[in-house]
Amino acid sequence: MRGLLTFAICTGFASGPVASAAQEVTPCDFRASAENIVEPWEENSRTFANGAVRVALLDTIEPGAAAFHILLLSSPFDEVGGRQCRMISPARGFGFYSVDFQALEAAYDPATGLSFALPVQAVDETGNPKPRRLHFTLNQASGAISAELAP
Repeated sequence: MRGLLTFAICTGFASGPVASAAQEVTPCDFRASAENIVEPWEENSRTFANGAVRVALLDTIEPGAAAFHILLLSSPFDEVGGRQCRMISPARGFGFYSVDFQALEAAYDPATGLSFALPVQAVDETGNPKPRRLHFTLNQASGAISAELAP
């Protein structure tokens, strides 16, 4: 535990957005590589909207206390037919401490789009993992994604 707290203090993790239960949605980068999709893929990746939307769990291995991210592939499609690729993380450069991907829930509301929720743990200001619930919504028409962490 002391190592985790040292990690948090030395990296500024404790004073960053995770401490205030924030999150961010960013364009995919090297962390979204297929090699980081948690195995077995069929248990850690799901499709929605007739295959147009995919949600997957990523494990980047480092940083060890914050290595899990959510991958979201969705419309709008680009000029050559590729989907937009986004990652959901608690803070830039840091992932979740853990994600219960098997508990992923999804619902569709025509007014807001596809909504998802799942239990996660994020490191708090003390360097300890705290249970949270990640909610994110995708508007398939615009491609807009909103995300929030709740206690």
